[in-house]
Amino acid sequence: MELFKGDNRNCRDYMLRVKLGSGDSIMVKVLVVDDSAFMRTVLRTILAENDHTVVGESANGTEALEMFRALRPDVVTMDIVLGDEDGIEVAKRILEMDPNARIVMCSAVGDNDRIQTALQIGAKDFIIKPFEADKVLK
Repeated sequence: MELFKGDNRNCRDYMLRVKLGSGDSIMVKVLVVDDSAFMRTVLRTILAENDHTVVGESANGTEALEMFRALRPDVVTMDIVLGDEDGIEVAKRILEMDPNARIVMCSAVGDNDRIQTALQIGAKDFIIKPFEADKVLK
């Protein structure tokens, strides 16, 4: 996964394995942000089945910001619509805290404008629901 290649900040004491071209693995932390408990469960299951650990889950933007500050995850999956909140705005606030944050936007809304906006503000990727394991892990 190119997203992590050469970044030693991820090599801490968390047991998430990300396969690199060299066959090595590195450790990362994942924060899952989605207003749907079901979708958080789906993501957590996909990650767990592939030796990944979710270090935090949030159903709203305020909690996501607090958890990001406290946990400093290496990757954040962010729903684009969080109830009354806009996931892109929450992602912007996370990126203001940490410009190197790795955020992957997730949504059933496949609107090209929203995808482009998410990528322009600094999201690393965009996954369309329903989730397919290979796309989440990519």
